[in-house]
Amino acid sequence: MKLLKIFLLVLLLLAPSYHVFAQTCSSPADCERLIGEYQDQVIKLRSQANTLSNQIAQFDAQIKLTALKIIRTEEKITLLGGRIDQLEVSLDSLTKAFASRAVETYKMSRSGNELIFLLTSSDLTDVVSRFHYLQIIQEADGSLLQRLQTAQTDYQGQKKDQEDLQVELAKQKANLNSQKAAKASLLAATKNDEIRYQKLLAQARAELEAIQSIIAGRGKETQAGGVGEGQRIASIIYGSSACSSGTHLHFEVAKDGSNQNPATFLTSKQVIWDIGPDGPFNFTGSWPWPVNDPVRITQGYGMTYYASVLKYYGGAPHTGVDMLNNNNDSTVKAVRQGTLYQGAIACGGGTLRYVRIQQGDGYNTYYLHVNY
Repeated sequence: MKLLKIFLLVLLLLAPSYHVFAQTCSSPADCERLIGEYQDQVIKLRSQANTLSNQIAQFDAQIKLTALKIIRTEEKITLLGGRIDQLEVSLDSLTKAFASRAVETYKMSRSGNELIFLLTSSDLTDVVSRFHYLQIIQEADGSLLQRLQTAQTDYQGQKKDQEDLQVELAKQKANLNSQKAAKASLLAATKNDEIRYQKLLAQARAELEAIQSIIAGRGKETQAGGVGEGQRIASIIYGSSACSSGTHLHFEVAKDGSNQNPATFLTSKQVIWDIGPDGPFNFTGSWPWPVNDPVRITQGYGMTYYASVLKYYGGAPHTGVDMLNNNNDSTVKAVRQGTLYQGAIACGGGTLRYVRIQQGDGYNTYYLHVNY
């Protein structure tokens, strides 16, 4: 009976589980339906005109979508945790049962004949019961061992699934916080004003055009002589300036007129990440940094959230890494030795100031929104 109960428990553990989702989901199927609807809504909104109201609607839909995914993941973790706990108990019972059976089988094989087996039993009923029980055990040992091994494999697999879900949940919660912060940042920057939002878009696109012109050699530059690695070359402009809505250094790397990802050149270090949908990402190079510690990253390279979702650059990627010193140190330093050029170019009705270092290795580094 004990073995039968154990096997029934295993069967129950392997049976499909059903659970009612709390909050916005009435069932697993309802939650999947809602997730699908919000995913479609986000895709639809992204294809529409780039207006402030559209961006806010995107944020709202994305926030609801992420919240639903969090609910789904938490429910999976809860269900899996319960199944793992029960499976752990059943594994313990199966292991003990198998060990007990192995001992009894070994004793029987050592006894050699039924007479010794009879003498070790308390009465005739016990003899008959033990004899038939051990016969069944001998026949079932191989099957039980296989079941035990399968249960152990399932247990380890579900433990790994639980660990993966915990990692996924942490990412989803961080993403939700980022989305909420990004929406708040957008509302703060635009003051919920469509005209102000369109002005920000125009400013970002003007900056991109200016950067492209600078790399193409169309900026007005003056050679300022040679500089060494780590030497101070400029200072970050605080507050808004031409084609910049706030304090930051736009750091750009180019070779043969082509933009490169600065993260592949800057050495790995601990940095402060702006709460936002981009990052953290890795720095894998050997160059020192252009700003002093503690470094704060405000936007990465490529199709960032601002580039891909907010479409700040008209669908084009962000071509550098935006950063600043988090202690209001405005120092800008050369990441490599080379020839320093001080430059300026028209941007958004003002003058965007930058410096460029022509390095001996064929690379040019650019430092925008600075004074020199």
